[in-house]
Amino acid sequence: MMLTPAQAQIIHAGQACVVKEDNISERVYTIREGDTLVLQCLVTGHPRPQVRWTKTAGSASDKFQETSVFNETLRIEKIQRLQGGRYYCKAENGVGVPAIKSIRVDVQYLDEPVLTIHQTISDVRGSFYQEKTVFLRCTVNSNPPARFIWKRGAETLSHSQDNGVDIYEPLYTQGETKVLKLKNLRPQDYASYTCQVSVRNVCGIPDKSITFQLTNTTAPPALKLSVNETLVVNPGDNITIQCSLTGGDPLPEVVWSHSPSPMPQNSLVQGGNLTIWRIRVEDSGYYNCTAINNVGNPAKKTVNLLVRSMKNVTFQITPDVIKESESIQLGQDLKLSCHVDAVPQEKVFYFWYKNGKPARMSDRLLITRNDPELPPVTSSMEIIDLRFSDYGTYLCVASFQGAPIPDLSVEVNISSETVPPTISVPKGQSTITVREGSRAELQCEVRGKPKPPIIWSRVDKEAPMPSGTMTEETYDGKLRLESVSREMSGTYKCQTARYNGFNIRPREAMVQLNIQFPPVVEPTFQDIRQGLGRSVTLRCTMLKGSPMKVATAVWRFNGNLLTLPPAEQQDYSELKVDSVSRDTSGSYECSISNDVGVSTCLFQVSAKAYNPEFYYDTPNPTLSQKQSKNYSYILQWTQKEPDAVDPILRYRLEVRPLSQRNTIQTFIPVQKMEKGLLLEHVLPNLKVPQSYEVRLTPITSFGAGDMASRIIQYLERRYLPSLLFPPTDNTCHFEDEKICGFMQDRMDNFDWTRQNAQTQNPKRTVNTGPPTDISGTKEGYYMFIEASRPRVEGDKARLISPLYNITAKYYCVSFYYHMYGKHIGSLNLLVRVKNKRAIDTQVWSLSGNRGNKWQQVHVPINPPGPFQIIFEGVRGTNYEGDIAIDDVTLKKGDCPRKPIGPNKAVALPGNGVSTLHRSSLCGPVTFFLYVLLR
Repeated sequence: MMLTPAQAQIIHAGQACVVKEDNISERVYTIREGDTLVLQCLVTGHPRPQVRWTKTAGSASDKFQETSVFNETLRIEKIQRLQGGRYYCKAENGVGVPAIKSIRVDVQYLDEPVLTIHQTISDVRGSFYQEKTVFLRCTVNSNPPARFIWKRGAETLSHSQDNGVDIYEPLYTQGETKVLKLKNLRPQDYASYTCQVSVRNVCGIPDKSITFQLTNTTAPPALKLSVNETLVVNPGDNITIQCSLTGGDPLPEVVWSHSPSPMPQNSLVQGGNLTIWRIRVEDSGYYNCTAINNVGNPAKKTVNLLVRSMKNVTFQITPDVIKESESIQLGQDLKLSCHVDAVPQEKVFYFWYKNGKPARMSDRLLITRNDPELPPVTSSMEIIDLRFSDYGTYLCVASFQGAPIPDLSVEVNISSETVPPTISVPKGQSTITVREGSRAELQCEVRGKPKPPIIWSRVDKEAPMPSGTMTEETYDGKLRLESVSREMSGTYKCQTARYNGFNIRPREAMVQLNIQFPPVVEPTFQDIRQGLGRSVTLRCTMLKGSPMKVATAVWRFNGNLLTLPPAEQQDYSELKVDSVSRDTSGSYECSISNDVGVSTCLFQVSAKAYNPEFYYDTPNPTLSQKQSKNYSYILQWTQKEPDAVDPILRYRLEVRPLSQRNTIQTFIPVQKMEKGLLLEHVLPNLKVPQSYEVRLTPITSFGAGDMASRIIQYLERRYLPSLLFPPTDNTCHFEDEKICGFMQDRMDNFDWTRQNAQTQNPKRTVNTGPPTDISGTKEGYYMFIEASRPRVEGDKARLISPLYNITAKYYCVSFYYHMYGKHIGSLNLLVRVKNKRAIDTQVWSLSGNRGNKWQQVHVPINPPGPFQIIFEGVRGTNYEGDIAIDDVTLKKGDCPRKPIGPNKAVALPGNGVSTLHRSSLCGPVTFFLYVLLR
C-alpha cells in the first residue's frame, strides 16, 4: 500500500532580511516593508496534497483571516506592516491528519520622526523671575524599536549631561517617544536640535532625522476668524471666511477641513482664506481652520456653516387627549399642529389662518410656537370646547422672515366629515404571488378624511425594504417592487402615518408576498463509474423551489427522450440503469420542473476506469556524469478507486520528447491491483538532456479509462536535495534548511534537529558530543537530537535520504562520525531497497565511546534496486551519549582499500591535534548530522 499522509516544509524565496530560529521551535522571517514576500510550502505525500495558506493577525489573535490562498507558493508584493503575523501552510490529501507548518513574518519599517515642542512657565518663590522649561518630544513608529540620538548642533547630548538637560521616555504615549527636557532655559539652549532615529540598519533601513531651531521667539500658533462661530447664509451666496494668524514661530501651516464630508468642489483655499461660490444646502457643516508649527498644541477655530432651507411641511390633528378621544367631537378640545424641517430650525416662524384670515388668539384659541409635546419647533393651535363655528379651513405658513427662502404651507379642513382613518387590504390582495424577476404591487386601502400616508415595513424578517431603508412611505397605499427576488418573500405591514392626518394610534394591515422561483436540484453533475453488468440508480433531488413540488420530470439519454412510467409526486425523480454496458454508458439528463422553471441534473455513467495518480515524491532525474548519453527513470503511480469498475488489465504508456511530436506507445500488463498499491515501470534510454511528456491510461474490459499525464524533466546540477542519481564524488552538508532532501522517520521515537555551535543549548551536557562541526567554525550547522527526559535507553532517531536510482552495481558510503561519552549507544547505517515493498538492511554499526575526535569510515553497498540510506542513532544507558556524523558522501564504485591516514582523524580544539578545515575535505560541501543522546 502506498497511500502516504501529507508532510510539509516552509521555505522562503523572497526578499528576506533574515530567517532565523527563535528558541529553536519558532521560525521568524524578517522582511522590509515594501519588499516582496515569497513563501513556498514544499509538500510530500500520495495522493499529492492540496495546500492552503492562512494567516493570524498576530500573537494577540487566534482568529484566521477569512481569505485563504490555495497555492503552494504565497506571494505578497509590497508587503505592509499590517500583513505581518503568523502564516500557516496546511497540506492535506485525505490520508491521515493534515500537515500544518507555520512561520512568523516580522515586517521591519521606520517612519519619519515627528518633533513637537512644549513649554511650561512657572513662578519661583522668593525670586522675581519666571522659570521656563522646554520639552522637545520626538515620536516615531518603527519595528524593531528605534534608538534615539539627540544632538545640539553637531554635539551629541546624553542624559544628565549637565544640570539643564534631561532625556527620558514618557509613559502612556502612542509610538516610541523620547523627550529632551531643557530645564530653566539658558541662552546657550537656543540652538538647532536634531532627533535621529535608527533601527541599526536592519534590513538596510537607513537612519532618519528631524531638526528644529529653538529661538527666544519660538511660540505656538494662534488664530482669529473674521466671522462668528455660527454663520447662517442663503443658498446661492458667495462667502469668504478669513482665518488669520496672530502668533506662532516658526510660521505655522494653516489648513482648512470640512466635517463630516470632504471640502466641497465649489470651494477654494488661499492661505488662510476659505471661499465658497454659489453655496448649496449640502455644503452645510463644520469648517475647521487649524494652524500647526509643532510648537505647543495646534490652534483650531471652527465655523458652523448653516445654509437656510425648508422642506417637508406636515400637520397633525390631535383630538381631545384628556378624554382619550380618537375623533373630532363638538364640546371637546382639538389641537392642530404644524412642523417643517428647516435649517436653522429655531429661526422658523409659523403663521395660522382660518378661512383665509389670520387666526387671532382668544380664551378659546391658543397658539404655541414650540409645542413641548411634539418635535422641537413645532407650532400648535389649540381650540378649547370645539363649536360648530370653529369648523373651517385652517392654513399653517412656515417662513424665514426677511430671507429669500420661499414660504411653505399646509392646509387642513375641520368639519363634521373630518374622520380618523381606517385601513384594509382589498379583497383577493392579501396574498400576492409573482414569479422571480417580475414586478409586484402590494396594496392597502385607506379611508378617512384626510387620508394619511402609508408606512410599509417587513414583519417576519429583520431586513430592510428593497429600497434599502427600514420603512418606505407611499401616498396612494401601493408598494411597488421591481424585479423581485426570492429573498423578498415574506409578510409586509402597512400602517397609517401619524402626520398629515390624525395623531392617533396607527391603523395597520398585513400583506403576504410569495415569490415563485425555479427548482434548485442536486446533483448538478455526478460522475458515476460502475462495472459492466452492474446496475446503478440515478436520483435527481429538488432541494429548494417555489412551489416546492415536482410538477414534471423528464429524463434523456445522450439527448434522446426516455419514456418512464408515471410516479407519485415527490421531491425527487429516479432512474434505474439495470445493466451498465457500452450501450447504456453515456450522459443522462433529468429536467425537473415546478411549473415556474426547469433545473437539470446531469449524470455521466460509464465503466471507464479512473485515472492513475502519479507518485510525485519520486524525484526528478539528475545525472552528474556528462559523458552518459542516456538516463532512465522509475515511473511510479497508484490507481484511483480501482474497485469502482472492472479489473484493470493493462496500462497504455505514451512517451513523447517535449521537443518532438512523435510518441512511443507501449503496454504495461497488470498482475495485481488494489487501492493504494504502488506500481512502477522503468523508462529506459531517455536521452540527455531532453524532458518528456508521459501519458498513462488504464485499460479494462470496457476499454480505455481516464488518462493522466506528467512531465519528466532532466536536471543537471552538482547537487540537488531531491536526488535521483547518486553523485559521482560529492559531499553534502546541512548548511541549507532543506537538509539535503533528508526526511525524519515518522515511525521512530524522536527526531533530529538542525543547529550549529551558535544555537547550541548553553546547558548541554559536558564530556560528550562535539562543540562544533568538523570545520571547527561556529557557523557550521549540524543535526542534533535532544535525548533528555522523556528519552529512555534504546530510543531511536532515524534520518532517511532521498530515493536513489540505480546507475552502477557498487556504491560507497563515506562519512565521519564522532562518538564521545561514557554512555554512548550505537550508530547504525541501513540501506532501504524499494521494490514491491521496502526492505531495510543494516550494513554497518558501531557502539561505545570512541574518543573526542572525528573519524572516517567507508561502507560498501550493492543495492539491487532503487534505494535510500538511513542513519540511525540509538540512545545509550544515560545522557552522556552524544553521537554526530559529518561529511556524508555517496559515490559509485568500490570503497578505498588503503587504510585511513592520520589526517583523517580530526580532533576538536583543545585536545592537541590540528583541526581539519573544510577546504581539505572532498568537495566544497559538508553534510553534518549530530545526535545528542542524553
